[in-house]
Amino acid sequence: MNNPASSPALPDARVVVLVRQGCHLCGDALTIIETVCRGARASWQAVDVDAEPALRERYTDHVPVTFVDGVQHALWFVDAARLTDALA
Repeated sequence: MNNPASSPALPDARVVVLVRQGCHLCGDALTIIETVCRGARASWQAVDVDAEPALRERYTDHVPVTFVDGVQHALWFVDAARLTDALA
């Protein structure tokens, strides 16, 4: 998907998800990510896209955005099986 070199700096967790307050898709994604990462014993972190000007500028209303190992993995929806495979 996106090249991490062209993205603003993200935290070092295996899975990073960009979210914003009041986003129902973000809540759905967080539930899946938390469950899958717990099962895979993978670190994850949510980042408020509106708290980081560079992230807000790049992703605007395209949230949630999920990254695995610094590479964009999903946009808007997270598929649990696909995320599980990516973390294997």
